[in-house]
Amino acid sequence: MRNQNRRTTHAVGGVGGTRVVLPVAACVLLSATACNLLLPAAFVGDHRTKVLAEFDKLPNSRVAVLVWAPASTRFDYPQISFELGAHITELLGTNLTSKETTIDLVDPRDVADFLQKEPSAANNPMKVGEEFKTDYVVFVEIHRFQVRDPDAPELLRPAIDGGVSVYDVRARSDERPRYELAPVEVEYNDGKPVLLTATNSYAVRDMIYRMFAEQVARKFYEHSIEM
Repeated sequence: MRNQNRRTTHAVGGVGGTRVVLPVAACVLLSATACNLLLPAAFVGDHRTKVLAEFDKLPNSRVAVLVWAPASTRFDYPQISFELGAHITELLGTNLTSKETTIDLVDPRDVADFLQKEPSAANNPMKVGEEFKTDYVVFVEIHRFQVRDPDAPELLRPAIDGGVSVYDVRARSDERPRYELAPVEVEYNDGKPVLLTATNSYAVRDMIYRMFAEQVARKFYEHSIEM
């Protein structure tokens, strides 16, 4: 029998990339929780416009999120795939919730457990989808991840770049099985050098995880942005 013991269910009654650059200096002096409360302010304003979902087929379906990262990144940050996957899954569940739709999300812990047993599935979305009997798999490939400034390792310069695609696990032979969406780039940088410390390293890493996850999740529901 397939492993579906844990699952997150929310029963509810491109072209060109996404690039986000946010200031970090003010945040690194605060706790991760306090700083997260400040992030929405970057998008608050009087001039907003609606953005349609880049891919709008996830509601009323079963979905798994799979995040792949290079071995060099996983060596330094072994939980990056699970943590990003968990953030994206949570945001999809929250924002694809309405009175008209449902979404059945595979628990990220089940995905992580499966990958422990089947490491070759880490970059095989169709295999993950078949294991959990999903309709779609949201596949995120991390191309670049950093917390330190590459040219000055004692300074903070967190950034994540990644590709996003959707695999239709139930696609027929004559149907399109993969949809490539616009890539996502997220960076914190206000031009002021900030020293890396044991405290702010974790806080900033958590913030950039959350910000990257938000930009990925937004591809799947209508939202508004400040112009």
